[in-house]
Amino acid sequence: MLNRAVLLLVCALTLVGCDQMSGAGDRPDSARRFPEADRPVSGLGSTEFSSEDARDERGEAQKVMDLAEVSVGMTVADIGAGEGYYTVRLAERVGEDGRVLAQDIDRDALDRLGERVERERIDNVSIKLGREDDPQLPPDSFDRVFLVHMYHEVSEPYAFLWRLWPALAEGGQVIVVDTDRPTDQHGIPPLLLSCEFEAVGYQLVEFLEKPDIRGYFARFERADTRPAEGKIIGCALK
Repeated sequence: MLNRAVLLLVCALTLVGCDQMSGAGDRPDSARRFPEADRPVSGLGSTEFSSEDARDERGEAQKVMDLAEVSVGMTVADIGAGEGYYTVRLAERVGEDGRVLAQDIDRDALDRLGERVERERIDNVSIKLGREDDPQLPPDSFDRVFLVHMYHEVSEPYAFLWRLWPALAEGGQVIVVDTDRPTDQHGIPPLLLSCEFEAVGYQLVEFLEKPDIRGYFARFERADTRPAEGKIIGCALK
């Protein structure tokens, strides 16, 4: 059984997040002030963690955390956490003085992650349900936000990234790991990734091709300002 803190968090958050859908089309009402993505979107990938041993054999999480300069005491978010491959490793890296917020839009995956957190007695992880157009993160809170092999599944990138922007603490960064292939094939071309981020007020500070993590590593920071909701210019897929 989940401990009381995790149980209350999961129960409270499963009551919100999916109540803003409009009958016209399939975009949430809360996303309609933002440009529509001019790209196909991959279906949700598997949340199973049966491949964790294989990923650890490649040293994937350790390499990504090293590149992202994750250290003890940081507050980090794992967006699209699934069943927790990165969540549990981030929790170990930041230590008892750090915090990890695991977020996903899949309630069932979060339930299983909650059971895992309880089973492995991980005390520095919180769990939160997000929305397709809003990661639902508190402002000025995170040193690092991880989007690992999931950004291509974000159907409302401009709304999502615009609402993520205030969640970064001073010096905070968004870390993207993805693959250079079409967005309906579980990847996103780097130029399109950078364009979407820059359109809502981020700047790219590092980009590395990383075959050893089966993709690339990109690091973004907030620009000085972000555009108003109605002033965002979307990126055209070429």
